[in-house]
Amino acid sequence: MRIGTRASALALVQARWVAERVALPAGVSAEIVEIRTLGDRGEALSDKSRWVSALETALLDGSIDVAVHSAKDVPADLADGTELAAVPMREDPRDALIGFGALADVPVGASVGTASLRRAAQLRALRADLNVVELRGNVDTRLRKLDEGQVDALVLAAAGLIRLGIDDRIGCFLDELVPAAGQGALALQTLTGGAMVDNLGHAVSTAAVMAERAFTAALGASCHTAVGVRGRVIDRVVELTGWVGLPDGSEWISDQLVGAHGLVGGALAARMIVVGARELLERAEAMA
Repeated sequence: MRIGTRASALALVQARWVAERVALPAGVSAEIVEIRTLGDRGEALSDKSRWVSALETALLDGSIDVAVHSAKDVPADLADGTELAAVPMREDPRDALIGFGALADVPVGASVGTASLRRAAQLRALRADLNVVELRGNVDTRLRKLDEGQVDALVLAAAGLIRLGIDDRIGCFLDELVPAAGQGALALQTLTGGAMVDNLGHAVSTAAVMAERAFTAALGASCHTAVGVRGRVIDRVVELTGWVGLPDGSEWISDQLVGAHGLVGGALAARMIVVGARELLERAEAMA
């Protein structure tokens, strides 16, 4: 089985995790195939396809049998002829602060680096006194920039730090921030009815991630909008928390709803649209 992945350190760790656990027929081995995406080449597209389109192309032309993605990078619309075949057990979906033990401990005027519009917007909404700056690069690059003093603190996904074995860098988990849809989860994409990866699927994680994806799809969110959503499965229903705001953090809407995983995402989005979420998204797009 050929397992396609981006070539970053984190992506390779995730692909190896899949290769070590996928159930294969006798005599079949797993091979990891590294693929450079448009995002890795620094090309700026209008949606998340920059991270996944090259992997989808490899699926469709038969170069790989399964693509391993970070679920938060997978757009709502998949390439025709492909499907999300499994969502494995999710790692911690929260954002993490590096450099201080609590967001309240970060001094007034301190620079906080992030590559995420959502994180930047929520940080500005919570702490307008901070200097939130764009800081790009892989995890190691951003940590090095912090250590060199280019910023005073970082906000990264906790799951990536945990998977890389460097979670000792985490100062605290930011429960104040609503994470991105699918954050902390992997998404295994195959041709429709293709490679069998069912043994890696985790029902609770799948229910939460699919509800989150339905929420962002119903809103029509893009990479130019600050949208967060987190699902928690409680007694077979999903408690879904959504957040939509302007990039500068000056206006935002948040709401929470409990319901069946197949319905709650669209229902929460509809409720937030009624009170102005769609208008906020349109204004955010105009500011991009």
